[in-house]
Amino acid sequence: MPSGRKDYVKISVDVPIRYKFLSKTIEVKDQDVHEGHTNNISGSGLVLVVKIPDGDTLKGLLSNEILIGINLLLPSQDEAIKALGKLAYIEALPEMPGKCGLSVRFLDMPKDASDQILRYTIRAQITKKVRRSELP
Repeated sequence: MPSGRKDYVKISVDVPIRYKFLSKTIEVKDQDVHEGHTNNISGSGLVLVVKIPDGDTLKGLLSNEILIGINLLLPSQDEAIKALGKLAYIEALPEMPGKCGLSVRFLDMPKDASDQILRYTIRAQITKKVRRSELP
């Protein structure tokens, strides 16, 4: 039975991201635009590697009362992709003290931006397979 969920190719890639915490329902104390990066991206979301947010922000993220506005600049693109996402889960990054991985599921993004991400992930997979096949 179909679940309605789409499966996308995920790629491990280091891409810089600017992000901001947003909410229409609660006050967001952290109004800054932050710099972070992703180490994993797909057509449905990404893992944002960030400084661990403060307690109130974490609480709002976990309850999905705080969303994440994202500006993502893929390699070889001239303009940043703008997206809105919600927290799916948080992962500890023991190798990076003071940081965590926020798994973000895209909620709202222009179709052309989604298409750019899909094309990028497909190209990255093809390149990876070609490189592997060139090995002796």
